[in-house]
Amino acid sequence: MRILGCIAAAIAAISATPAAATEEDFNIWAGQFVFVDLDEEGDWYVRGEAQERFTNDADRLGQLLLRSFVGYRINKDVNVGGGYAYILTDPVGPVEVNEHRIYQELNVTLLDNDQGLKITSRNRLEQRFFEESDATGWRYRNLVQLTVPISENNNLVLYTEPLIGLNDVAFNRDGVANWRNFVGVTVPIAEGFTLTPGYLNQYAVRDGEDRIDHIANVGITARF
Repeated sequence: MRILGCIAAAIAAISATPAAATEEDFNIWAGQFVFVDLDEEGDWYVRGEAQERFTNDADRLGQLLLRSFVGYRINKDVNVGGGYAYILTDPVGPVEVNEHRIYQELNVTLLDNDQGLKITSRNRLEQRFFEESDATGWRYRNLVQLTVPISENNNLVLYTEPLIGLNDVAFNRDGVANWRNFVGVTVPIAEGFTLTPGYLNQYAVRDGEDRIDHIANVGITARF
């Protein structure tokens, strides 16, 4: 259970980061996710996603994300695929940024005890293209998630995800640029539909003061 300990330790460490030389903000992030199987065997599937991120004390829409994905399940524990995302970032002060992103993804189940306890790893390599720059940013992300059943219908969900730049160009910082840690609970709301409210802590590395975002995060997932 070393991975479980690492997830818990990372969330505790980031959440407890001292406020020295950091700015803090409250956000509300809403996400809508749809999974659709494309064949009877369930090997091929598509995923659609939209996220609205309200920043600056949740007073304005600071970022809009639209993401698509086509995946193939190699077996019950491994699936691969790729997709495209459009991200509009509209911070206070700096220029509005329009990003077009191509990405490849490898998803692996690291542990599944067949009783609801599960640890998964999502590995994502991104190529980031910006309308405001001719450079291409490369970034790697690894989201490790722990799911623990806490009742007949509800699961506790924890994840940690560093976002690591692989080159240093405009809008793409080299090294760890963001680190996200989440804790939430799944709530089934209808057949095939799940609501996951929770708290997301994001540490953002910047040229000036770093920033800590305290985020009320709500996602709704539909599976068909």
